[in-house]
Amino acid sequence: MAQPNPNIGETRPVIRQLDEAAINRIAAGEVVERPASAVKELVENALDAGARRIDIAMADGGKTLIRVSDDGCGMTPAELPLALSRHATSKIDGSDLLNINSFGFRGEALPSLGAVGRLTITSRAAGHDAAQIMVAGSQAGPVKPAALTAGTVVELRDLFYATPARLKFMRTDRAEQQAVSEVIKRLAMAEPFVSFTLRDVSGGGEGRVLFRADGETGDLFDALHARLARVLGGAFADNALRIDAAREGFHLTGYAALPTYSRGSSVAQFLFVNGRPVQDRLLIGALRGAYSDFLGRDRHPAAALFLDCDPQMVDVNVHPAKSEVRFRDPAMARGLIVTALRHALAEAGHRASNTVAADTLGAFRPEPTQPHQPARIYQMDRPSLGARQASYAAQAPGFADMPASSYAARVEETLPEVEETRLPLGAARAQVHENYIIAQTDTGMVIVDQHAAHERLVYERLKRQMAETGIAAQALLIPEIVELSPGDCARLLEHAGDLARLGLGIEPFGGGAIAIRETPALLGPVNARAMVLDILDELADQGESTGLQTRLEAILSRVACHGSVRSGRRMRAEEMNALLREMEATPHSGQCNHGRPTYVELKLADIERLFGRR
Repeated sequence: MAQPNPNIGETRPVIRQLDEAAINRIAAGEVVERPASAVKELVENALDAGARRIDIAMADGGKTLIRVSDDGCGMTPAELPLALSRHATSKIDGSDLLNINSFGFRGEALPSLGAVGRLTITSRAAGHDAAQIMVAGSQAGPVKPAALTAGTVVELRDLFYATPARLKFMRTDRAEQQAVSEVIKRLAMAEPFVSFTLRDVSGGGEGRVLFRADGETGDLFDALHARLARVLGGAFADNALRIDAAREGFHLTGYAALPTYSRGSSVAQFLFVNGRPVQDRLLIGALRGAYSDFLGRDRHPAAALFLDCDPQMVDVNVHPAKSEVRFRDPAMARGLIVTALRHALAEAGHRASNTVAADTLGAFRPEPTQPHQPARIYQMDRPSLGARQASYAAQAPGFADMPASSYAARVEETLPEVEETRLPLGAARAQVHENYIIAQTDTGMVIVDQHAAHERLVYERLKRQMAETGIAAQALLIPEIVELSPGDCARLLEHAGDLARLGLGIEPFGGGAIAIRETPALLGPVNARAMVLDILDELADQGESTGLQTRLEAILSRVACHGSVRSGRRMRAEEMNALLREMEATPHSGQCNHGRPTYVELKLADIERLFGRR
């Protein structure tokens, strides 16, 4: 039984105009969700003012105090009251809402903050005296003279004191502090030439520095690389690939990490559109799609990507927090990201992240040293080859007479050629446990998982063959008829050519129906109707479909797994060296089809350090 609407009484409701304070509190509910939202708005205002140095201080996670100081252009005394009026802004003139070149443009942040907290703005513009204005609960005070050298200081106290119900939804001080820190780090990545300092002043005084990044110098890529190393850590910077690609008005720059430097969640994915940090579903899907051939479902790529385009080609006014955007040509934006990332990964060749070696070295546990134990004394540094052979002969005179079956590893009798050890993966010297190839380089050694490496090589070979010869299609004895809406039918038929190249043959069957006449032979028996509906969902969501391609590549991956060198097979020296040379010449050979490394490189200095020789 339907319940009566409690909002409708016996008398007719009367339409009334809300007062300014209520309007500002409603607007604040959309713009200011938590202290991190307030910090984001204030710092973006500072960046729009041309600030080169921004200092942020907060107390109790931003609940009791947020103070943002900058050295930007500042405001005149006459502009301060106007800045607290809704929809008053210096960023746009209102004639073209698509031509937006600034972070802010609605003129809602300051009046919204003044509606839910106690806001004080002190500012000084060049050629004018400093002035200050205070507002609490949308009630503004008079403009007063103040002391300030330049720029602007915005101080927000007692956030949400005017809307106490919102305080009940705040998280702990630590959680809010972490959210503020994440906002500052994203903005710091977007502006590598600007200095940022974040302090916690909960205990009073200068407080504790939570994050600091001084303005970088050099060209854009050098500055961005240094800033990413500061924000995301040196490991990301060392294992990131430079991205620089353009297509039809879109320009993509930034850094993307190698597949072997992957994460267990998407916390290391940072996307920007025209310098604005966004969390857009289309861009996140494009990033995931670019790595789909290199990572398992439980691993996520790490990247900081900046997509720039004419403001007319993107609408940033589709979300109250401006965290989502809408592109005029979403397929072009997505295609550029996927193509640029895959091209960069291909150019990386067999390279794997250096964190693999670090993790390997960390797995070795040094022998614990007992208290008062005398230090080990090594009587020789690195003896010559002749000295080593003589020493081994003296220490193990019966070694040559031992049967081959008693060896722990099969070692090649001849030393590698000097030219081979200079190659990136060196020369094969031994096979351990019939699965791991030990290779010698000029600077250390390489351990290769023969099955994982050959699996990637076979997979890449199969993909090249598929691209060159196409996908074989199998004709259905009885075509399957799928009824669709006229719009879905037209959308699907627009991509009939692309689907045919993947082995899926469709044609119109009258009205909104299509006939499926062929399916990819690699897939074997398949639910053609479900496949077509999945493709339609992707087309509606992203403008293009990669589901069929992904399924085909998954089949090829399984074929490659079964057709590669198996663990347990003994390989001759020429076979092992041939595998190493093919790895060096094959893109993506640094990781298997699931994103795990295919080899580990250990530097001689690190190995000697493990044994206390350095």
